[in-house]
Order: sequence, then C-alpha cells, then structure tokens
Amino acid sequence: MGVFGAYGIKDASAIIYYGLHALQHRGQEGAGIVTFDGDQSYRHRALGLVNEVFNRQTLASLKGEIGIGSVKYANQSKGGLDNVQPLFFHHDTGDFAIAGDGNLVNSSKIADYLEKMGSIFQTRTDSELLAHLIKKNNMEDRIHSIVSALNMMEGGFTFLIMTKKRIYAARDKYGIKPLAIGRLGDGYVVSSETCSFELIGATYLRDIEPGEIVTIDHHGIRSRKYSQFQRYKMCAMEYIYLARPDSDIDGCNVHAYRKESGRRLYRECPADADIVIGVPDSSLSAAMGYAEESGIPYEMGLVKSKYVGRTFIQPSQEMRENGVKMKLSAVRSIVSGKRIVMVDDSIVRGTTSLKIVRLLRDAGATEVHVRIASPMMKHCCYYGVDTSTEEELLCSHRSLEEACKMIEADSLGYLSPESSVASTFGHAELCLACFTGHYPTSLYKGTIENEE
Repeated sequence: MGVFGAYGIKDASAIIYYGLHALQHRGQEGAGIVTFDGDQSYRHRALGLVNEVFNRQTLASLKGEIGIGSVKYANQSKGGLDNVQPLFFHHDTGDFAIAGDGNLVNSSKIADYLEKMGSIFQTRTDSELLAHLIKKNNMEDRIHSIVSALNMMEGGFTFLIMTKKRIYAARDKYGIKPLAIGRLGDGYVVSSETCSFELIGATYLRDIEPGEIVTIDHHGIRSRKYSQFQRYKMCAMEYIYLARPDSDIDGCNVHAYRKESGRRLYRECPADADIVIGVPDSSLSAAMGYAEESGIPYEMGLVKSKYVGRTFIQPSQEMRENGVKMKLSAVRSIVSGKRIVMVDDSIVRGTTSLKIVRLLRDAGATEVHVRIASPMMKHCCYYGVDTSTEEELLCSHRSLEEACKMIEADSLGYLSPESSVASTFGHAELCLACFTGHYPTSLYKGTIENEE
C-alpha cells in the first residue's frame, strides 16, 4: 500500500490525488481520500485505479486544507471495499481517520485483546486495530493515546492519523517501511515515497525515523520518539521491486541501488552472451548495471503493455499467470538467434520467470541465462509483501540447479545477501528476512493467517 497526507494546503484533495497517482505502483485494487475543512469531514473511496476512483467532481467535494489518502495493495484474503483506506471513525472526543501501510505480526493477539474488551471489527486492517487501541487508551492528550497504542504494535508499518486540525505520521521502530516529509508552500506533505514530491512540486525535508511520530499542525512539525528501541532495517524489497526508481529511501536512490546491484550481479554471476535485457520495469536499472559491468550490449528485448498492472501484486495465482501473457511481449528481431542474459529483480513462485523464458525461446533466443538482482527468496515476508506460503516459493525447497530446471533456463544466478546490502552504498541497513530467514521482529502464532 501507499499513503499520502497533506496539511495546510488549499484544495488538499487535488494534491493528495496527484500524490496517490505517483504511488499507484504500490497498490492497484482501490483508493481513498478523507479531508477536513475545519469542522466537517469529507470522504470518498472505491475499488479501482486512482484515476478511476476520483474525478473532478469527487475531488471538488473533498473540501479542506488537510487530508490523507491511500492506495490499496491487492490481497486475496483482505480484498474488497471494506478494506480500502483511509478508514474513518466517529468519536465523542473528535472524529479521526487512519491510513496505513505494512503489516503487524501480532495483529491476532491485539484483536483477541480488543475483542475481550468489547470491540467489534468491521474490517481486517491494522488501521482499525490502531483506532481501537487509541480509544481504549483514551488519555487526555491524544498523542499519549497514540504513543501507547503504537507501543503495543509489532511489525513493519507506517500510519497517518488525521484529526480535524492535525496529522500524526508514524513509522515502525525497525524502520522496515518508508515514510518521508516534504514542504509545499506554507504547508506540508507526507508520503510513502519521495517520487510523489517531484510531481506536486514539493521539497523533500527528511525521512521519518524508526520509532518516531511526527505531529503536523499550525505549530509546524513536532517530533517525538514513541519507542526508545530503534533499528534501521528497511525492507530490501522496497529497493529491489516495490519503490519507483526515482524515489530516495533513507538516503539511497532506488535507481542507483538497482544499477549497483546489477554491477555486483555480473561480478558474482557472469555469463557469456550476446545481449543483456531487463524485465520491465523494476529490473531495467539492474540490467543496465549488468550490461555496463560486463561490456555486453544492453537491448530492449521485452516490451511491456502500459495498460496492465503489476503481476506480482495480483491477488490470485490465476490472475498473475494471465497477467504475464497480457503484460509482456518479446521483440523478435532483437532476441532471435541471440544468447541472452535476462535480468530480473526477483523470483517468487517462478511462474512468471518460466513464462518469460518460454516467450524468449519462442521468439528465437538460442540461450536464456537468467540473472536475479536479489538473493534466493526462501522465506515468507510478514511485513506486507505478499509472498504467500513458503511451500509456494520456488527456492524454499529447491537447489539452484533444481530452480534453474523449473524455469527452463540455460543457467540461473542470484545476487548474494552481502551484495544486496552493499548496493545501498552504506546509506541503509536492510531487512533480508525473506532471503535469509532472519526476521528483525519477533513472530507470533497466527502471523501467517493475518498477513496483510
């Protein structure tokens, strides 16, 4: 998912709309915006892409200079309109809205605790759990209630909490999920990625730190640590796949990271070939790096349809497989008769890789050497990346040679975990749990069932 907030900006809904448009790659199932005009709230959400959910009329109806929005990641177990955020809550102490990104690993325990306290849930979102926790810890100063609630949560997450007069922006204490603050005129914006700032003309100020909650209101920006435990374990998949290449995360540009990972990939897994191609779009930077380091010409051997979404974040396996057929086509005149190095960002289940290898062979490629600009994915992610069950992962129970045979490649090579970390140029530490099995947080019974 992706979240975006605006404070102190005229016609905030229009800015939020453009911010969400820039974050569309983070979720394509649904979108929503909630605004306040000082007294009254306005909200609209629906299933679909941002430009399908909102039009000039709906944006005009979302009045006010403060608002938050969200795009929803497709998920088979938590789909539907009910789970599209922001969620809106009425309360006698003041109405508020919440939008979140990521996933809690102790959501089952929190839900059990709240149900015993009398809570009844309308959705399966962590944002609703946070809302209930805030009200169960109903202290005189709202910030203390939020701090208390956040300290009960374990996992990788960011939250935007909006009242009539202010926005609270929080990031998990492990720094697994990204969140940044920007300045726009006399107001402020908050976004999952900095790429949205360029689109709206905002100036990047800084990343919100792990374990930090920022209050944005007429006083400006105020900060406090809600947890003294702080780590920097940014999700490696943000750099590898999820984020846009023009975003900067924790001081490291995503395109620069991917290109460096491609260079290191060649050093670790060279191949004798005629051309290097990337799988559009998230692999192109790594393919450029591989080509530059190897001296093998970089070519556009695969073309992506502009009108098909990302197959990795489709909610079902059947939709993912159909999406591959609609999404990519090989450039026959480029690949025919060639030995090809095909660089991809990652392999999850292997079905997409198999179809692309076959696509290239059908177009006349004589050899297809697959190189992956990340380590072998062997474990589930519990922090918001939908990797399904461990049994479905190509490399969870197969050797490199077996995985190569499954995708019908001539050879297969992966980047090492050490090179994945080194590709940040020392700017960021990484969570590599889906590759190494070393999780930065504790895991709880029921985590898999409650993965968001």
